[in-house]
Amino acid sequence: GSDVRANTTTATPVGDGTYRLVGHKWFTSAPMSDMFLTLAQAPGGLSCFLLPRVLPDGTRNPIRLMRLKNKLGNKSNASAEIEYEQAIGWPLGPEGAGVKTIIQMVNNTRLDCTLGSAAGMRFGAVQAVHHATHRGAFGAKLIDQPLMRNVLADLVIESEAATTVAMRLAGAPDEFRRLGLAVSKYWVCKRAPMHAAEALECLGGNGYVEDSGMPRLYREAPLQSIWEGSGNVAALDTLRAMARQPESVAAFFAEVESAAGADSRLDDAVGRLRKDLSTVEEYQARRLVESMALVLQGSLLVRHGDQAVADAFCASRFGD
Repeated sequence: GSDVRANTTTATPVGDGTYRLVGHKWFTSAPMSDMFLTLAQAPGGLSCFLLPRVLPDGTRNPIRLMRLKNKLGNKSNASAEIEYEQAIGWPLGPEGAGVKTIIQMVNNTRLDCTLGSAAGMRFGAVQAVHHATHRGAFGAKLIDQPLMRNVLADLVIESEAATTVAMRLAGAPDEFRRLGLAVSKYWVCKRAPMHAAEALECLGGNGYVEDSGMPRLYREAPLQSIWEGSGNVAALDTLRAMARQPESVAAFFAEVESAAGADSRLDDAVGRLRKDLSTVEEYQARRLVESMALVLQGSLLVRHGDQAVADAFCASRFGD
């Protein structure tokens, strides 16, 4: 789970540069992979190891599959419960630096989660708009009904905001990416299930039928928020980053304030955020991270997005 330091798997050095791992692992994602990164307790503390599924001599590494998880969704990407029975692993990084070593992979996966959620929103929005364009009800096409048009517009705005921030983070420098990714992983992934539910509802009963593809989208949507640290973990990681790397805070505000003067509602939201950051308690973390994610999205849309989308985003997220 998230408390990786509570890991009880042991790693014993053999003397030839490899270690023998013994332990039970409740979750192993994608057991069909050729290589795995795992944490285990070595003599020098919690360390990171690389385990191949097939060893160099062609034999199978003793990584025993106990069962596959019966998950809510994401079934094509199996998750397994496994046991290491003297499995052979090679160390990555020094002993005792397991978390520091593996966090590089974790942060890359958090970007994947953000991109995946943005992709799901795009799929949901496109399906909803397509259905409303061709479905007639109450004397007009659904897309011409004012209330449905409003719902569709908000789905598209949320999708645009998620895509824009995901793309920015994919090419962002490290000092900004550390904080920008933490807040965006929290918020974009948190929004995905609600977005999927609303998009499904636009199709009515048809959206609840498997043939539409929407139930699968709905089942997949919560996963990205759980992967590599669920909501509270992501929010607390943001506070930790601000405390340990204050330069990341400066980089974050340099990014959002590059849109200063373009939209008064966004400017006011950034001002409120600066004030809120002056005194932060742990119980406020989720609200604070949400505010950070929204001002980041607003700043990016104002600078790089469609003008109508940016205006609607700022009006609905920051206005009255």
